[in-house]
Amino acid sequence: MSTEPQKPIRRMTVPKLAARKGGEPIVSLTSYHAHTAAIVDNYADFILVGDSLGMVMHGMESTVGVPMDLMIMHGRAVVRGTQRALVVVDMPFGSYEESPNVAFRNAATIMKETGCGAVKLEGGARMAETIHFLVERGIPVMGHIGLTPQSSHVMGGFKTQGRDEDTWGTHEADAAAVAEAGAFAIVLEGMVEPLAAKITKQVAIPTIGIGASVECDGQILVLEDMLGLNARPPKFVKVYGDLLNGINNAVANYAQDVKDRKFPTEDEVYR
Repeated sequence: MSTEPQKPIRRMTVPKLAARKGGEPIVSLTSYHAHTAAIVDNYADFILVGDSLGMVMHGMESTVGVPMDLMIMHGRAVVRGTQRALVVVDMPFGSYEESPNVAFRNAATIMKETGCGAVKLEGGARMAETIHFLVERGIPVMGHIGLTPQSSHVMGGFKTQGRDEDTWGTHEADAAAVAEAGAFAIVLEGMVEPLAAKITKQVAIPTIGIGASVECDGQILVLEDMLGLNARPPKFVKVYGDLLNGINNAVANYAQDVKDRKFPTEDEVYR
């Protein structure tokens, strides 16, 4: 029997993830609780505690109403459930837009309270100053451009970006500004493939696609969407499971067993 000590499990770091640009595709999923995070941790390079939890977990109509204490609570749970993946926590709407100083205070609170390795915020050129301010003060930042859910009211809903080629320049400028400001990676959401491919080639940091084609350096999906828990997942989602029907059937069977009194007897349980 070998007595050699096992090597300690080391988490993915921001520099290691950034170095994956143009290399092996980066795997990511969202997670909002410890038990799913422990499963995803076996496969993902980073796990995003997305503010999508407001809609997925709490029944909100958008991500706009998600408070920071909710992000911190779920962030703590995901960090507790993981050992190897980099954990990135979304900064919710209203926690960073006012000024770089406000953004730093809130980002520092999220990192200290959750133990996560980085934060993510939405916005392109308009957020470059804030990203630079955070990075200079030790806060690793992942950017997010294209379809930005926190701005859905301004955008007029969840619309694919880049269908009009005349708008490409704005998205390219956003990506360049985020990268130059010091973000270590950037999420491209809801973006047509040719534009996503062009941006991926232009910036020196990894691009993480969600509904932005396979041309990105990595991919992320909402876990519940790809597991089939969402009855109406986005069109770009490949569904890998059927948990909605599985859970429904399990609960229906349980309810019937309760009505039929089909449970182990006390003797069977305690003997």
